[in-house]
Amino acid sequence: MAPGHVAYGLRAQYGMFVDPETVVAWERGRLLPTEQELTALAGVLWCAPAELIAAATTLREHRLARALPAEELARRIGVAAHAYQRMEDEGRWRGTERQTATLAEVLGLGPRALITATGGDADLAELLRDAATTRWQAYVKPAVKMVPLPKRTVESALQRLHADYHARMAATSSWGASGATGDEGRAYLDEITGHFWAAVGH
Repeated sequence: MAPGHVAYGLRAQYGMFVDPETVVAWERGRLLPTEQELTALAGVLWCAPAELIAAATTLREHRLARALPAEELARRIGVAAHAYQRMEDEGRWRGTERQTATLAEVLGLGPRALITATGGDADLAELLRDAATTRWQAYVKPAVKMVPLPKRTVESALQRLHADYHARMAATSSWGASGATGDEGRAYLDEITGHFWAAVGH
């Protein structure tokens, strides 16, 4: 279908007055359609909204990919609709552990996708850096609260991160260590989230 055909379909089937140039901008990624436009576009193209989203990363994208209205998702996870909408708009999830588990279940999100969708990547990285550089045992409970994984899995991963980081730092201070080796500890901390997901098998 040419952009003009898509624009015509949006107008004829959904009463949306979208010009062909806007359709081209959507195709090239210069503009993003609104939720209503995305749903209508999927209807015009005879596909699911999920097929129009390359790789969902935000809460809104995961919700749209499953064709769930915000009010319906909020109801299913036990959050007031306006509170959920605010969290989705801000990209910061503030639900309880139970609500977070339900959110993951409804949207079909694994632990890694859930952390990204709920805006927790930076917080997790900070927690993991602290666990690796100090007493890792103190960070098990906060990590389990943040990441929906069994406690034993998280304990094992944090212990491994701590041991790996300190082994790198010990190599730095050993006799004859090269100057470049001193950067290994910092580089490890920069990639700490990736090491964590590898350690828990995600």
